[in-house]
Amino acid sequence: MELTYKDRKDLKYAKNILENPGLAAKVMNYIGVPIAKGVEMLPKDWSVAISMVTKQSLEKAILLSLSTLGNQTKSVPRDFFHKMMVAATGAAGGALGLPGLAIELPISTCIMLRSIGDIARSHGEQLWTPEAQIACMVVFALGGPSMSDDNTESAYYIIRTALAMSVAEAATFVTEKGFVQEGLPVLLRLINQLALRFEINVTEKLAAQAVPVIGAVGGAVINTMFIDHFQDMAHGHFIIRRLERTYSPEFIRSEYDKC
Repeated sequence: MELTYKDRKDLKYAKNILENPGLAAKVMNYIGVPIAKGVEMLPKDWSVAISMVTKQSLEKAILLSLSTLGNQTKSVPRDFFHKMMVAATGAAGGALGLPGLAIELPISTCIMLRSIGDIARSHGEQLWTPEAQIACMVVFALGGPSMSDDNTESAYYIIRTALAMSVAEAATFVTEKGFVQEGLPVLLRLINQLALRFEINVTEKLAAQAVPVIGAVGGAVINTMFIDHFQDMAHGHFIIRRLERTYSPEFIRSEYDKC
């Protein structure tokens, strides 16, 4: 089995996106200040508050958006449109600091999930299927520091492997019963796992907004970087899934490691 020239090029592009340093690097390149400086400026109880807001935001966005993702009809992803929408929420909530996060993040997360759905469809996903919808959810866990000390291991595939059981369980339940209240515990188990990773990016976003120089830039720019990161992760993730459908998951994993 051989990858075509285009598919190999797409695979390399996807790997470059999925294994990049992530949101913190984008912010550092823009403002020239390490995220760690912003973390030092956060309130002492920031960790508990961010964890709670992150989990609630994912729950609200997923339960609200998943049941309607399959109704979208556009095949070309509207990345810029969704960036502008998230920038607007950032402009509105950014000035309020941590309290504003509880208002702004659920809205931004919902918009980002819609954007991820747009991207998924553009790569051939059938969004009315639970498997594709849950694959959209997984994007929130991508990016950020590797879960392994071994730098030779793929952070992307480590995350997918770690989530595999919960993803399969949630997809099976939703296929059989749909998005019903009784299915909440099954979805919440997956959401809890996603939140642990999503929280890393939310912390970096808030830390960036805490840096004094950001006052001149505002939450709109940070939010634009925030959604840009997840749009990148979505493009990479759904390129991989498209190639897995064309070839096989095992073959693409092998070729990914060679890139």
